[in-house]
Amino acid sequence: MALGKLQADENGGGIVAEINITPLTDIFLVLLIIFMVTQSAIIESAAKVNLPKAKETSSETRGITIAVTSDSKIFVNNQPVALNQLEATLRDLLAAEQQKLVSLQGDRALFLGDAVHVMDIAKRAGAEEFSIAADKDESR
Repeated sequence: MALGKLQADENGGGIVAEINITPLTDIFLVLLIIFMVTQSAIIESAAKVNLPKAKETSSETRGITIAVTSDSKIFVNNQPVALNQLEATLRDLLAAEQQKLVSLQGDRALFLGDAVHVMDIAKRAGAEEFSIAADKDESR
């Protein structure tokens, strides 16, 4: 008896009992392509913020995160938000939070006036505490 064939009779005719893996391979390739496309979309949707450096930082992240990029795009918890919708969005998110903490991730190229404006909007939306994010300065 040959591997992969079952003998049906003595004439040499047989039933082929092999597994066809071509459809399985096609499914895996399609899933791989879908994963690659969605992964690149996820990576590009996050805010790119070049945080300022500080000697003393905490790695703890709590509360609602507002990221402001160097080109003044605003992201709340990694979701893009227009400036005119920021107060309403923060008000909805802060209503669900026990601790009314807002963490500001401002790009180092951002003007101080823009950061103060965003913090003012957050205060009007109900924020009670603020933190400013920074990267740890490893020099010296």
